[in-house]
Amino acid sequence: MRTSLTKILGGIALLASTSLGPVSTHAQAAEPFRCEPGELYAMNVMVSGVEYWFPVYEMFKQAAKQMGCDTIYTGTPDYDVTKQIASFDQILARQPKGIMVHPMNSDPFIEPINRAISQGTAIVTFAADSPNSDRTAFITSNNTLEGTGAADAVAEAMGGKGEYAVLENPGQDNHDLRISSFIGRMEEKWPDMKLVARAASNQDPNKAYQAVLSMAQANPDLGAVFMPEANSALGAAQASVELGGKIKVMTADVNAKILDMIKAGEVFGSINPNQGMQGYIGFITLFLAAHPDMIDPMNGDIAAGRNPMKIPYIDNGYAVVTADNADSFYWDAYLKRRGTKGIDE
Repeated sequence: MRTSLTKILGGIALLASTSLGPVSTHAQAAEPFRCEPGELYAMNVMVSGVEYWFPVYEMFKQAAKQMGCDTIYTGTPDYDVTKQIASFDQILARQPKGIMVHPMNSDPFIEPINRAISQGTAIVTFAADSPNSDRTAFITSNNTLEGTGAADAVAEAMGGKGEYAVLENPGQDNHDLRISSFIGRMEEKWPDMKLVARAASNQDPNKAYQAVLSMAQANPDLGAVFMPEANSALGAAQASVELGGKIKVMTADVNAKILDMIKAGEVFGSINPNQGMQGYIGFITLFLAAHPDMIDPMNGDIAAGRNPMKIPYIDNGYAVVTADNADSFYWDAYLKRRGTKGIDE
């Protein structure tokens, strides 16, 4: 009986192998999700010292280590797209297998991304996109949903009625989308919420501080202000405190200072992308983009010479950070829990 069963199972296995056809080299390997020695993957950002990137890279590194890959964190300390492209080109010269890049602006990155791909380096964008480039995938939280969530949180806290303003960072695509969706949500769902002022703070706390003071002077009933990033929130919150704390400051992204201010009641709340998932899923997607021979989908990509890993968009999710859950978002506490040293490890 045992012999017959063995023959039957063997026949099934043989039939399956002949029916499915040839399998790729990576699929035949004992561990297909493994890097060759020295196989390098990079994460490239603008304003490299901004704390937002650190949890993203932490999980980018973790996925890489689990797969035996090397990683490097690169970028520029300056808010300058030309300098970011220069940092991108510097790491490209090392011929990495893939780069996960946050393009400060979409169009200036079309040529560098396409050039990298033509040279054999896979490219995935994250947090902001270059949709007209040949990048393989885009990993982000949904900026439209973030703006919508921020609007709902503010409007609900104000009873659905009142005056609000926005601070902007024109030209950075993901920030622009957060602002436009915030305003759009207010107009659609909260018609009694009135937009009374908007100003460009450009991630400058002092500009944000001065803008909120001016807005409040011109609009004494101003009840809330939203901005798409954390630096402006520092100045906006200071102005709100000096004005008696009547203006709810709603922002996006967090750092230790913002979290302290949320817990102290100086900042109302923040919309924070799921940074860890952005880095972890981002790396896995980048690895697959760099090893397309692992994938054989039933479509025309391979016949047409295209990368079969092409994915227009992956949503890594977001959280609404308030005083109730702020303790879960401190970078230092996160590293202590994980037993790691962070960005320089």
